[in-house]
Amino acid sequence: MADSYIKQLMADHEKVILITRRHWLMLASAIFFESVLILIILFAVSIALINLMIYPFIAFAYILILIPLVSMIKDILEWYNHQYIITNMRVMQTAGVFNKSVIDSSLEKVNDVKMVQSFFGRLFNYGDIEILTASELGTNLFRYIGDPILFKTSMLNAKERLSDGDNGRPRYAVSIPVMIEELDQLRRKGIISESEFLEKKKDLLSKI
Repeated sequence: MADSYIKQLMADHEKVILITRRHWLMLASAIFFESVLILIILFAVSIALINLMIYPFIAFAYILILIPLVSMIKDILEWYNHQYIITNMRVMQTAGVFNKSVIDSSLEKVNDVKMVQSFFGRLFNYGDIEILTASELGTNLFRYIGDPILFKTSMLNAKERLSDGDNGRPRYAVSIPVMIEELDQLRRKGIISESEFLEKKKDLLSKI
């Protein structure tokens, strides 16, 4: 479901380079309490069934176990759907199972990338990535990301390819300003009308 949602966000000629999530330790810490509670309830049910034969308690325990089980499933789904994505055009952060939240930053506007890894972050290979951009958003923080070094280098490589013009979008043999100048010459010679010139100029400027 998460992958199909990402495909809906893709623009023309945009392709995914890397998809990652928060480190698995974040999921483990989130479901640790629920897992312990489920084990305790199952142990209590086993004792009651083997030694005490308290069937009303057993029935109540099986109903009670649904609470931590549902909470665990919720944590797993939230972890799975919280994704960090690099494409050939931008870097995105998606979150939410039913209600979706998407934060993205254009690679063209990325000014700097800051990576922070604690001692345990280096030990278990997780960390925080802070993206500084020239957009109104300013910063985009990716917390507890798995393999942050790979994420950072993949993003910087994608930005470099974008700067070099190798981003998967159609290339133009002649630069757009030159094409506009040639159109203007055709307008001056009366080959195309003023309205045609303005329409084609607007179309070319939208491709920048």
